[in-house]
Amino acid sequence: MGRAGGRRRPLVIGGAVLGAVLLAVGLYWFQPWKLWQDQTVSEALPSAAASASVPAPAASGPKGATPPAAEPKTIAQGRLISHEHTTTGTAKIVRLADGSHTLRLEGLDTSNGPDLRVWLTDAPVKEGTAGWRVFDDGKYVSLGKLKGNKGDQNYEIPADVKLSEYSSVTIWCDRFDVSFGAAALTATAA
Repeated sequence: MGRAGGRRRPLVIGGAVLGAVLLAVGLYWFQPWKLWQDQTVSEALPSAAASASVPAPAASGPKGATPPAAEPKTIAQGRLISHEHTTTGTAKIVRLADGSHTLRLEGLDTSNGPDLRVWLTDAPVKEGTAGWRVFDDGKYVSLGKLKGNKGDQNYEIPADVKLSEYSSVTIWCDRFDVSFGAAALTATAA
């Protein structure tokens, strides 16, 4: 019994080391603690800074009067629906005073997770599990990492992005190739 137990000991130690390595890799990959950690972001819509950087046009009224700066305008929006995780809020594409565009998430409430991104896509938004994995099938542009899983936040849309080519936004988990939630974007009235 002494010899057999002595031969099993390296196997038990090797199994324990392998188990510890697999546990560490699994924890890193899934990051389950994020399910209980909320990160709230409260960004104001960029307007004052944008309009301050735009030169004021020549005054057409009384001498010295300057016309009011153009206000940000929502040009498309949609309600977020849940996919892999319960997700609520509104997604808006806003044209700023300087002519640039921002994607704004308002009242966002979703789960936290590993490697979450905000994407503009050309994919249709589908309810239920049928919509979980469609957003990387076609055209998409990443606007960056999700800043927080709750609150109001802004994502600059690059100037070379043709907005007419994108019809939806998704909170995309790049690690597991799945949508946490998405919104179909509909043009707003002028």
